[in-house]
Amino acid sequence: MQMTDNILTPEEYFNRQIQLWGEQTQKSLQAKKIAIIGSGGLGSTLAMALGTSGIGEIHMVDFDTVSIHNIHRQIAFTLEDEGKNKAKAVVKLIEVKNPFVKAVAFDMPFDDFKEMGNRYDLILDATDNLPVRGEIDKYAKTSKTPWIYASVEEFNGQVCFFDVADFQVFNISDHKPGGIAAPIVMHIGSLQANLALRYLAGLPVVKDKLYYLYFNEEGELITQKFGMPKV
Repeated sequence: MQMTDNILTPEEYFNRQIQLWGEQTQKSLQAKKIAIIGSGGLGSTLAMALGTSGIGEIHMVDFDTVSIHNIHRQIAFTLEDEGKNKAKAVVKLIEVKNPFVKAVAFDMPFDDFKEMGNRYDLILDATDNLPVRGEIDKYAKTSKTPWIYASVEEFNGQVCFFDVADFQVFNISDHKPGGIAAPIVMHIGSLQANLALRYLAGLPVVKDKLYYLYFNEEGELITQKFGMPKV
């Protein structure tokens, strides 16, 4: 755990969350361990939202490096991060913001990461690759670990807390993603982070239901919900 020069207590740092759900719930988060697969747009948002929440240990996984075209929508990075490994850059930010977390970077693809045998309370998908998401689902089912899927493109996005539902209903294809702007990435990442934090705090969460959000041609935000088929 990184320490600051001043004597700072968790009660001071997490004061507003303690007001929300009490000191006991806040302390329970310290025992939680999560993995975020991908440290780009969604991963940056998840790191910002969950890295300062009181979760005790956060593992960031990404083998990619920061490019100039990433920075406008991947909010954890600055121009000075160009060329750096994304997971390592995000972990550095988490540690600077929160002295009460253990953050670890894994500079490797998911295929290598899953062979390490680590155990988690929750896995969060922040990739942009359907085949990798399929592998995350297989790994999660095998290790009996819940995971939260999210994807975003153009002016739409979707999120699902997978427990027993079958992710393989998604058509894994060579679809090439369209353009994207930062706000929708942050919007979907925030929904994903909210589901994660509620679950880790022991609050009710609806599982195996896909939330699909999009802006229609009139600019109205539409939210649709679909039950996912079981395995």
